[in-house]
Amino acid sequence: MSLDGGNIIIVKKVPDMFYADTIFINGNIYTLDDDNPRARALALWKGEFLAAGDEEGCEVFKGPDTRVIDLEGRTVLPGFNDTHCHLLSLRGQQLLQLDCSSGKVKSIDDILELVKKAVETTPKGQWILAGSLDPAKLAEKRPPTRLELDRVAPQHPVHIRAQSCHMGVVNSRGFSLAGITADTPNPPGGEFEKDSRGELTGICKEEAHFLFVTGMGGGTSFVPSYTPEQYLKALELACKEYNRYGITSVGDALINPPEIRAYTQAYNTGTLTVRVYMIVLDINLPLIKQLGLSSGFGNEWVRMGGIKSFVDGAIAGHTAWVSEPYLNRPDYYGIPTKTPEEIEALVMDAHGAGLQMEIHANGDRAIEMVLDAYEKAQERIPRRDPRHRIAHCTVVNDKILERIKRLGVVVCPFVSYVWEHGDKMGPYGNRIERMFAHRSFLDRRIPVGASSDNPCGTQHPYQALQAMVTRVSSTGEALGLSQKISLEEALKIYTQGSAYATFEENRKGKLKTGMLADFIVVSQDPFTIDPFGLHELQTLQTYVGGKLVYNAL
Repeated sequence: MSLDGGNIIIVKKVPDMFYADTIFINGNIYTLDDDNPRARALALWKGEFLAAGDEEGCEVFKGPDTRVIDLEGRTVLPGFNDTHCHLLSLRGQQLLQLDCSSGKVKSIDDILELVKKAVETTPKGQWILAGSLDPAKLAEKRPPTRLELDRVAPQHPVHIRAQSCHMGVVNSRGFSLAGITADTPNPPGGEFEKDSRGELTGICKEEAHFLFVTGMGGGTSFVPSYTPEQYLKALELACKEYNRYGITSVGDALINPPEIRAYTQAYNTGTLTVRVYMIVLDINLPLIKQLGLSSGFGNEWVRMGGIKSFVDGAIAGHTAWVSEPYLNRPDYYGIPTKTPEEIEALVMDAHGAGLQMEIHANGDRAIEMVLDAYEKAQERIPRRDPRHRIAHCTVVNDKILERIKRLGVVVCPFVSYVWEHGDKMGPYGNRIERMFAHRSFLDRRIPVGASSDNPCGTQHPYQALQAMVTRVSSTGEALGLSQKISLEEALKIYTQGSAYATFEENRKGKLKTGMLADFIVVSQDPFTIDPFGLHELQTLQTYVGGKLVYNAL
């Protein structure tokens, strides 16, 4: 403060210049920011971007302790955000189980050999668990039966989970421990499959299968839950796998208390390397309300999302609830897993508690039922921007699209199913032109987030990008070419669209000042290669909050 002719002049002290922690130079950087789409350099400070631009512009943030990293001309993109998957709730657990994926087994004999070896090291009476089974990719084009599993594991309960998680196989010992016989009635929304003699085949569908999946089936499972230590190990393995694919954020869409505990512990110990938006299974809604939690509670690493529910089955498993019958079964329309009254009551309860809803709906009949529930809830309890979501939202029509737009619903369609499950789309016929409808959603300016639904689909984002851009399956079949989108549109769905789905569009999805420093270095420039070669791209480095969490250089 000084005096000037009797006047008091206040001199404001300018704070010392703060400097970037790290500056990346010499990069081929796609920011996905429409105002500044390309850059050569990035400046980072405390896990955020200070600047994205030319090297001269970022040089002003260089201080005596700033680390400078030369990208050597490599391509940089925002980190991928898989807004609907099951990183820990399913995939992490699968990584602790026998691997029955198509890359590991080719036939039922291969599966039986895996189970036989597990029998040799597993105490009698303990469950043998396997996952990632895709029956359509086995030589026999079917899953193993109860009796086939009995031959190699007569004294061990066995459960094999299909990749879709909407179907599984149980042996006789497993059924016995669960108290299930050929006379046991099917649960609502599920089926214990029987053969022509009325005997259990071992195949369980939808709600019948969920009885053997930890955290589902009404909150109980005939299969014992993993220990807290096993959950942490599963999380560690899954995060490493996702980071390897350049995934920096996820919406884990099947959360129960054990997953909440594991995510919290990993965050507290600084070992979490993927940002998580927790979408909690509907059976836990009373607990969430009792705790007074609402969507958005948490921090930039672990955040409370919404409430997850189901109203129908799977697209690849042909249990989605549709208005027109499946071509291979003229009198079959799929399986609804909830009544309209049940889903309307659930949505009203969660909506009134300030929570976002995300409901799994594949078929058009299922989607209409969800939209009815969302519309009634908003009419009765108006909320500003609830951003309720529809997971998958697969089979659509013009009426559905108009309603989604009017209600402000966010859709999270499969991104990789055309690539991975194209061989299973036959029974949908010409409906494929209005399935996984990215083009239709974008043309109507409907918010779209990216969903691998992993492990039900591959979490491989480069395969997903190729599927969205080309609409051609891994076997070369063109499926719904009218729904193709551009590479830029696909990348924005996988980044900005997913960020919008979690109310984080101002923190994620672009490389710009103030955004979280989540980005990846990739092996080639995706904009300069043949779109049919996108699946060959590899992640070289993954950064979350400016920290290197995966490095292949």
